[in-house]
Amino acid sequence: MSADPAHWVLHVDLDQFIAAVEVLRRPDLVGRPVIVGGRGDPTERAVVSTASYEARQFGVGSGMPLRLAARKVPDAVILPVDAPAYTEASERVMETLRGLGVVVEVLGWDEAFLGVQTDDPEAFAQRVRDAVLDVTALHSSVGIGDNKVRAKIATGFGKPRGVFRLTRDNWFEVMGDRPTIALWGVGSKVSKRLASHEIETVRQLAEADEAVLVGEFGPRMGVWYSQLGRGMGSAVVDDTPWVARGHSRETTYQRNLTTPDEVRDAVRELAAQAFDDTVKEGRPVFRVTLKVRYAPFFTQTRARKLKAPTSDRADVVEAAVALAAMLDPEREVRLLGVRAEMVMPDEGDPVERTPVRGRL
Repeated sequence: MSADPAHWVLHVDLDQFIAAVEVLRRPDLVGRPVIVGGRGDPTERAVVSTASYEARQFGVGSGMPLRLAARKVPDAVILPVDAPAYTEASERVMETLRGLGVVVEVLGWDEAFLGVQTDDPEAFAQRVRDAVLDVTALHSSVGIGDNKVRAKIATGFGKPRGVFRLTRDNWFEVMGDRPTIALWGVGSKVSKRLASHEIETVRQLAEADEAVLVGEFGPRMGVWYSQLGRGMGSAVVDDTPWVARGHSRETTYQRNLTTPDEVRDAVRELAAQAFDDTVKEGRPVFRVTLKVRYAPFFTQTRARKLKAPTSDRADVVEAAVALAAMLDPEREVRLLGVRAEMVMPDEGDPVERTPVRGRL
């Protein structure tokens, strides 16, 4: 009797997804540098949502001010964000993946994990790429791993339009000498904190004293970073529908807000909008976060946990306004954002105890 096929985690990532959707709608853009962001006007304050590979060659990347991106690539085609079009394309991709008879865990518009039983993961990965291309005309890359961490990182080596396998067997060969920031979940701040302990490469992180990491990051994250250095992680692909933890509203102002009254009024409006988004979820809010970007470009966040979970708009707005009162009144503000974080379903059913109120 033959053994069951091996279990693999595949990470599917669409190549330059947003730009690719735009190019499909306008074939004349093939081969041209395309930048998508804001309302497509580089004279306005906005950031790049995505850029085609042709634009990336000039150093344009997601999150870059649109004005700067336009200076880097003067002949680029700059387009406004069209979220409904990207959502529709994403849904077609995910339905295509589900049609392959595997477990699909959606991570966002343009990526998903697949749980696959096969003795030839490369062949299955190519089957995935072909299916997505046939149905949607979108290209993708696939990372193959023995867990989610390795599959996710592997995709970067497969881009664009390729497949790469990363497992325990070749982890250190591929990743050992790379900087810690190359790991999924390690950003610039964490990598700098690691470097302060002379931990600069993935191998050094794997070999680091766990007690040092726990001392720097705490008992949960310290252990997690230790495991991350060895490429360890969950291999369980879960197709449970994603549940939002919160809703955010954010605005970049074309003219800086210069007075506390302007900031307070703007925060009140954003908080009310974020609250209204949570009403659809039927779950109360327990934490409010305020994001501010001072001119010219310094970003700061503040958060406040509410005394009790609430489904009252006034409580959420009041908490956001209280956070706004802590901002520097002497500094001009170019961006504000409010996030309302909700109680998760598995934390009980506070909705029963706290009826929804305050909807206009």
